[in-house]
Amino acid sequence: MNRKLLLGITVVLVAAAVIFALVMQRRVPKSFTAAPIIGKAALGQPAPNFRALTTHGLFVLDKAKKPVLLEVFATWCPHCQHETIALNKLYRRFGKRIDFVAVSGSTMAMDGQSPENQVDVLAFANRFHVRYPIAYDPTLKVANSYLQGGFPTIVAINRAKKIVYLQSGAVPASQLVPILQKVLP
Repeated sequence: MNRKLLLGITVVLVAAAVIFALVMQRRVPKSFTAAPIIGKAALGQPAPNFRALTTHGLFVLDKAKKPVLLEVFATWCPHCQHETIALNKLYRRFGKRIDFVAVSGSTMAMDGQSPENQVDVLAFANRFHVRYPIAYDPTLKVANSYLQGGFPTIVAINRAKKIVYLQSGAVPASQLVPILQKVLP
C-alpha cells in the first residue's frame, strides 16, 4: 500500500470517529450528564414550602395537617422506578396518617430522549402502579429546594414542618418505617 492511500484511509477513519463521537454526545441527555442539583433544604431546618398539583389533588405543604413523606424522582431513573414498590407499601400502611407526595425533578422524560411533561409523569405512575399522590413540576421548584444530588431524594417532614429525614438514593421500606413512626404523634 502506498503512503497516500494509507494517509487517506487514516483521515477517513479519524473523521468517522469524530462524527460518531459528536452524534453519540448529542444522544446522551443533558440531565444525565449535568451536575446534579443540590437543594437548599437541610436536616433539622424548616421545610421549604411548595405546592404541587398531584394525581390526588392540590398539595400545599404549609396547609398539610399531617407529617409528609416527599419523594423527588425522575421518571427515567431505575432507582425511582424500583422505589415505587417501597412507597406503595408504605402508603398502604401510613397513608391515612401521613401525607405522601412524589414530585418530578428532571427535565428528561422516561424514554431518556424527550422533555418530560405531565403525560410522561402519568405514564410513569401507570406503568409502575403508583398509588400515592404524584405530580409533574415543570419549574423544578421542588427539586431546586429538596434534591440532594441524586434520584430519588426522600424527605420526611414532621407536623411542625421541620425536615427530620433527608436522603438521596433508593431507601428500603424497612428503613423508612422507623422514620415514619418517629414523625407520627
